[in-house]
Amino acid sequence: MLYKRGGGGGGGTWLTRRWRGGGPPPVRRSWIGFLLHPKMALFGTTFVVISFLLFWAFLGEAEYMKYRDPSQPVNVRVRDLMNRMTLAEKIGQMTQIERKVATPQVLKDYYIGSLLSGGGSVPAPQASAADWVNMINEFQKACLSTRLGIPMIYGIDAVHGHNNVYGATIFPHNIGLGAARDPDLVKRIGAATALEVRATGIPYAFAPCIAVCRDPRWGRCYESYSEDHKIVQAMTEIIPGLQGDVPANYTRGFPYVAGKNNVVACAKHFVGDGGTQKGINENNTIIDRQGLFSIHVPAYYDAIAKSVSTVMISYSSWNGVKMHANRDLITRFLKNQLKFRGFVISDWEGIDRITSPPGANYTYSVQASITAGIDMVMVPNNYADFINSLTNLVNMNVIPMSRIDDAVRRILRVKFVMGLFENPLSDLSLADQLGKKEHKELAREAVRKSLVLLKNGKSTYEPLLPLPKNAPKILVAGSHADNLGYQCGGWTIEWQGASGRITLGTTILDAVKATVDPATTVLFAENPDNDFVRNNNFSYAIVVVGEHPYTETAGDSLNLTIPDPGPSTIQAVCSAVKCAVVVISGRPVVIEPYVSVMDALVAAWLPGSEGQGVTDVLFGDYGFTGKLPRTWFKSVDQLPMNVGDQNYDPLFPFGFGLTTKPRTAR
Repeated sequence: MLYKRGGGGGGGTWLTRRWRGGGPPPVRRSWIGFLLHPKMALFGTTFVVISFLLFWAFLGEAEYMKYRDPSQPVNVRVRDLMNRMTLAEKIGQMTQIERKVATPQVLKDYYIGSLLSGGGSVPAPQASAADWVNMINEFQKACLSTRLGIPMIYGIDAVHGHNNVYGATIFPHNIGLGAARDPDLVKRIGAATALEVRATGIPYAFAPCIAVCRDPRWGRCYESYSEDHKIVQAMTEIIPGLQGDVPANYTRGFPYVAGKNNVVACAKHFVGDGGTQKGINENNTIIDRQGLFSIHVPAYYDAIAKSVSTVMISYSSWNGVKMHANRDLITRFLKNQLKFRGFVISDWEGIDRITSPPGANYTYSVQASITAGIDMVMVPNNYADFINSLTNLVNMNVIPMSRIDDAVRRILRVKFVMGLFENPLSDLSLADQLGKKEHKELAREAVRKSLVLLKNGKSTYEPLLPLPKNAPKILVAGSHADNLGYQCGGWTIEWQGASGRITLGTTILDAVKATVDPATTVLFAENPDNDFVRNNNFSYAIVVVGEHPYTETAGDSLNLTIPDPGPSTIQAVCSAVKCAVVVISGRPVVIEPYVSVMDALVAAWLPGSEGQGVTDVLFGDYGFTGKLPRTWFKSVDQLPMNVGDQNYDPLFPFGFGLTTKPRTAR
């Protein structure tokens, strides 16, 4: 039980009562007997003295708890709390588990410090903000009921908006934001994402990904802003969007979260994840130290300068050494040299994958990862094995207590900085932020700015774009024209994404119909044949094709071809009528064989839920301004190929992008 001595509000002194019974605390019987003894009169004791003695009898049963006092400095609170913690409580703080395996009893028994939702892990299908808040609060109440009442921190992959949650605003994936090249836009997206994440009671987002993708065959290339580290560095402006602007003269490297409208951010994946051989996910990045530090490390300097609170480690290896076991880079460089003072978290089962096959020697994996400097482990399921293994390693003096204390100190530091002890429970005060109109307008703006015009007319003097809105009859074709799931890509509602109307949003077909003149006839045919196109007297056609959704290893591709029937749809339509082809993809794909038959070609990346951003530019309400954040190859045989390489011979070079003017003033 907690008492507060002194004024109301945030002032006063926190006390804890050791008495566990009901009612007021018992006063020692020895004191009562002494005070009521008849001989007490001999001392001429007054009522004031009796009151004084009773007061100190109460204080004998109470203890000032600095860690509960928000007026104390963060490091004082951390030190006070750590001095009270057992080894079990400390190791619990280092443990992050999936909500599917969590129960209130598990949280209490193991003193769990963090929970997460993996991709697609939700309280219920199409769960509301209230469903999320209620679930998380029930978990949190269990943590608060433990001896020290340390709140847990709940994390989620909010990598292009709050993408696990039905009805949330889905922003373009990072590759599209890299094409927009607008740091202020990205910062505003971060702030909007933070509000939507907080609307569901979640204070921690596993974002941003600041990988520098050097090979588009990698299945996570769309999570990277660019092949150029300078663009990735500029896009770290999303961090103050998520966490809030860092005050002047704030300690460099110290975690920061401005308040309840912001979330803890996570720079990932440290380091070299975008440089693996042949773009194979979780593979080996073979590069010398100078190359690693000139290409893959720079964005971490910026992230730490902006007080990012956490850093996630990469599954990949650097020159054969698993990053999850790399003490040189995690402890000596990130923590000691860069002075990063937040906490380092593993990826999902990341420590298991230190060995091949994963989990072959789990005790070794625990030892290697914790010794390397990982503070919190995203277990996420076999928490008992992790906790038992780490406990035994500490008890056998294989892992020193100082390493455990470093980890727990960093985790608690973030929890205190973000105000989690003062506001552990969530409410519905931000529920109206989920899918808010202003956020959807922001996403629409981001789509407009992300589009890259690669071709406009078969002749410079006959541009096709912008398209007229008042044409008598137009065709919209392609597998991606009316598929919101394809438009959003992976990491949307489900881990791997999905097909169809998986959330709320506007498809490109919806947007075309809403944009053209009411008198214009819009016909949709997903995969029309050539005769259908020739015989319908269309003024022009919009063909929308591209990749199917994927995430991580499932997206690794050695051929990078557009899935069927995409190529045949392009050929059938564009050989019969003037056509604008819109490619929905997470990276450059094989397009060179079809460019000559097209009248216009637009790279739309993975635009998200707001398809009207595409039609805003196709029909000339806004101009094209996007620039390629990646080199667009002619053939996969050229890969890897990045700007600045010898024998650089792309189909469209890095930075390419035609521009158009708005058709009329808005």
